Amino acid sequence: METAASSAETLKTKGKRKADPLWLKTQQLIIQSENESKERQSGTESRTTNFSTMYGRDLLPAKNGEENTKQFLFEVVHILLNYVSKSFDRNTKVLDFHYPHQLKDGLEGFSLELSDNPENLEQLLVDCRDTLKYGVKTGHPRFFNQLSTGLDVIGLAGEWLTATANTNIFTFEISPVFIMMEEILLKKMYEKIGWPSEEGDGIFSPGGSISNLYSVLVARYYRFPEAKTKGMASVPRLVLFTSEHSHYSIKKAAAVLGIGTENVILVKCNERGKMIPSELELKIMETEMKGFVPFYVNATAGTTVYGAIDPLSEIADICEKYKLWMHVDAAWGGGLLMSRKHSVKLSGIERASSVTWNPHKLMGAPLQCSAILVREKGLLQLCNQLCADYLFQPDKHYDVSYDTGDKAIQCGRHVDVFKFWLMWKAKGAEGFEVQVNKCLDNAEYLYNKLKQRVDFTLVFDGKPEHSNVCFWYIPPSLRELPNGQERSKRLHEVAPRIKAKMMEEGTTMIGYQPQGENVNFFRCVFSNPATSKADVDFLIEEIVRLGNDL
Repeated sequence: METAASSAETLKTKGKRKADPLWLKTQQLIIQSENESKERQSGTESRTTNFSTMYGRDLLPAKNGEENTKQFLFEVVHILLNYVSKSFDRNTKVLDFHYPHQLKDGLEGFSLELSDNPENLEQLLVDCRDTLKYGVKTGHPRFFNQLSTGLDVIGLAGEWLTATANTNIFTFEISPVFIMMEEILLKKMYEKIGWPSEEGDGIFSPGGSISNLYSVLVARYYRFPEAKTKGMASVPRLVLFTSEHSHYSIKKAAAVLGIGTENVILVKCNERGKMIPSELELKIMETEMKGFVPFYVNATAGTTVYGAIDPLSEIADICEKYKLWMHVDAAWGGGLLMSRKHSVKLSGIERASSVTWNPHKLMGAPLQCSAILVREKGLLQLCNQLCADYLFQPDKHYDVSYDTGDKAIQCGRHVDVFKFWLMWKAKGAEGFEVQVNKCLDNAEYLYNKLKQRVDFTLVFDGKPEHSNVCFWYIPPSLRELPNGQERSKRLHEVAPRIKAKMMEEGTTMIGYQPQGENVNFFRCVFSNPATSKADVDFLIEEIVRLGNDL
């Protein structure tokens, strides 16, 4: 059988075959398979502990379980480090795709089923390895599928420490260091928005959807505090406004809070996906004429698909005129505030009443890491506190304002701050700026490449405002077809069929979707600092290879 070394030599010497993508892929898979086999062998040979005869009950806190625990965790770390290395290796797949029924039925000794009897630690190590093997390497430089990509090693270390500490960030009593870190990070974020650091308020939450939920909740309390105790029956019919390209979590928040999705008014956007301020004002006036009460406007700084940033200053003017709460969903765009070059795009955000910002997106913090930021200090506490006597006793021997848990709608709250704090320590604001700029440079590079080609069409002209680039691939069979229903129907099928091939081969991943009257198109987003311009070139050619015969 050909060795990895000879395979590599073949790749170098056989010029004609080297140009054949299918042949090249076969050789890469041979090398990958051999490397995986060597890893398994080396892992087995290096062990001094027989885990096949050991069980979870043999680890700490079992008597004399310390050595067994160390050996087991060493093996787990070995698995994790191998995975980290593979995540950055462009010769490895982004994913090893299997269908749901295949995973459910079990693969090569990997079963998802749970039994009544304990399984040995050897099987658990196999399960750990296979869980990563059959998952998706979201840190791979050629993973473009989601807004949250990349694998920050410092952030990863922070997440490991967080899990080891295993504490709840609701009181200073049990989480003193993490509580103080949260305060410091929030102040940094207020400053980047443009608020005085001592006047803002905020809390980290489980994702941007929950942060957006907080914004609607606090806005309702600010206007009608009686809703907290007496419910929606005590207030008039409330209406809120958001763009037709905004995140669906705004509608979900209205549903959860009893406002109702029918009372969420979608405001028209221009061709770039930006809210049209005159349309917003028209909708507000129409709502008032019906006798309903407008109370909240959501402006988006970085829409999910187009990456559009609403005209924040103009929206702020309207909110001030009609005395409405202005929220900015900057879950995706908040990271732009770290860049002196790009932060001007969010001009006007400092006038917002509240802001959602997800460091786990453009800033690359491991999932999850999201914050709800409120300009007026104390509102979160007044809106959500219930003063549970067993947690938030007022007569503790320290300053109980650091018992921040009563600001949250949760009781148990995961520590999401340490990894972000550690990343900030490692990079500084300057490091985040470099990272953000690189992501947007990659987007502009892709835009410029596609603009020069006849086999791709951009969804809209003009340089990307964020790191989203939206486009169609036009296979040869459609290039001479005139615009019309038949062409649109066939073009609508192109992106899903390429994506299916892409996932089955595992070479790269990119998202697609329709938007309004636009049929399915690809959306490439950049948030991984490991991605290079060569990876962008690879993506283009891979789409062509997979779609040329459609």
